[in-house]
Amino acid sequence: MLRGKTALVTGSTSGIGLGIAHALAAEGCAIMLNGFGDAAAIDEIQRELTYRHEVKIAYSPADMSRPEQIRGLVVETVEKLGPVDILVNNAGIQHVAPIEQFPDEKWDAILAINLSAAFHAIKAVLPTMRNRGWGRIVNIASAHGLVASEEKAGYVAAKHGLVGLTKVTALEAASSAITCNAICPGWVMTPLVAKQIEARAAANHRPVEDEKRALLREKQALLAYTTPEQIGAMVVFLCGEGAATTTGAAISMDGGWVAQ
Repeated sequence: MLRGKTALVTGSTSGIGLGIAHALAAEGCAIMLNGFGDAAAIDEIQRELTYRHEVKIAYSPADMSRPEQIRGLVVETVEKLGPVDILVNNAGIQHVAPIEQFPDEKWDAILAINLSAAFHAIKAVLPTMRNRGWGRIVNIASAHGLVASEEKAGYVAAKHGLVGLTKVTALEAASSAITCNAICPGWVMTPLVAKQIEARAAANHRPVEDEKRALLREKQALLAYTTPEQIGAMVVFLCGEGAATTTGAAISMDGGWVAQ
């Protein structure tokens, strides 16, 4: 369905981003990977994607907190793979603390990577998308882009901002056959979340499986973790013809979190 398209997926060397990269590659997209991690592990990811899906794969370690590197990432994608048809803004970080104790540098970093990075990437790809008369932009927001939780001021503010940026981008690009949507997951089973659960289990002296269920019960009516593969499938749908008139939407994949 998307064969021949080029997709840039930020924060795609693990977790949700890697799941999205696999889903788009399976549809025939060339993929620009981005993120941090062990060099050997990233090389293996590139080889696996290339072998499994028979598409071109490139990688850039661009720092998503630095606008000039984001612009450079887009240029590098064009040079190595072709014009960006699909942009997925997935890179993100988290820090948990009460507002009075929230470090200024953590606030600045979360806003830079979780929100400003998407703005700079969108700004860089829009002109070419307009010239080509087609484009798909998907922002990975969160249930926390729609509702709040305590001690997550930076993350909640950034994700709310990302949903707003999604709507403005959708309106401004609508006449150019470019769509922009946000996906708002609840709890997703990634290596990072698995570590958080293990830490909770150790702190509470409880089995890991008990803590996995307890975490879901705090927020979600449907007691199941979303997978990176499911989010990848939603991205593929939003990039396809079936979603050609879906734009400016914040799509919940949260087990009923924000329905309550």
